Amino acid sequence: MTVFGIDFTSAPSSRKPITCVRTRFKGASLSFEELLHLHDFEAFEGLLAAPGPWVAGLDFPFGQARRLVENIGWPDSWAGYVAAVSRLDRADFRKVLEDYKRDRAPGDKQHKRTCDALTRSQSPQTLYGTPVALMFYEGAPRLLQAGVHLPCNHDGDRSRVALEVYPGIVARRLIGRTSYKNDSKRKQTAEQRRARRSLLAALTGKPGEDIYGFSIAAPPELAEDPGGDDLDALICAVQAAWGYSRADSDYGAPASLDRLEGWIADPGPR
Repeated sequence: MTVFGIDFTSAPSSRKPITCVRTRFKGASLSFEELLHLHDFEAFEGLLAAPGPWVAGLDFPFGQARRLVENIGWPDSWAGYVAAVSRLDRADFRKVLEDYKRDRAPGDKQHKRTCDALTRSQSPQTLYGTPVALMFYEGAPRLLQAGVHLPCNHDGDRSRVALEVYPGIVARRLIGRTSYKNDSKRKQTAEQRRARRSLLAALTGKPGEDIYGFSIAAPPELAEDPGGDDLDALICAVQAAWGYSRADSDYGAPASLDRLEGWIADPGPR
């Protein structure tokens, strides 16, 4: 099975592309095959449209919190509210989120999905810092338009399967909270380089095999990108392969998942 790992950005460019690792999952082994850089959304859409079979792990929130969806009055299905979002331009989507939180009480402005709380990831309403809200805005409608299959969330072409993943879970499990990347050149350090090498060594060694149940082979060069995108894309592929290894049980989806919100593929906190 071809397994893609995709480190996403809401504004792809030649400087900061969407980074994709293509791997091959066979037996109990995941092997790196190719590193791809997608410099615009057209290239990303082309990858989603590529004939299957394949499975892809994508590092952006596929959904929003039920509380937000219900309070705003969006449709009560994933496809319904993602379609509604797709009809907004980027500025209007940002305004919807800003207007929503403006007069709400502290602590009740940005909501987390159940899977965000479990994995300690950001609220998918976040517009600043790492703007995962804009990643949702640019990513989720393209998944819907491409007709891919989202297990437990949206029935699509089952030869093209998309899973939400989150490399932060893996990094914390293998190297703790040690910083291993930074997009700003002036903040990139030798310590981060050592951390990336340690993370890759653990992932492709016995710790990674024990966690995910299969061996992982990848070149050491993936740890040399100071922004961490190459390594994160590999981690996305590992999480997607773990999901694929459980294809007969909804790709490893937890029994308690909220089908409106979505879920994150990983054997970690459920």
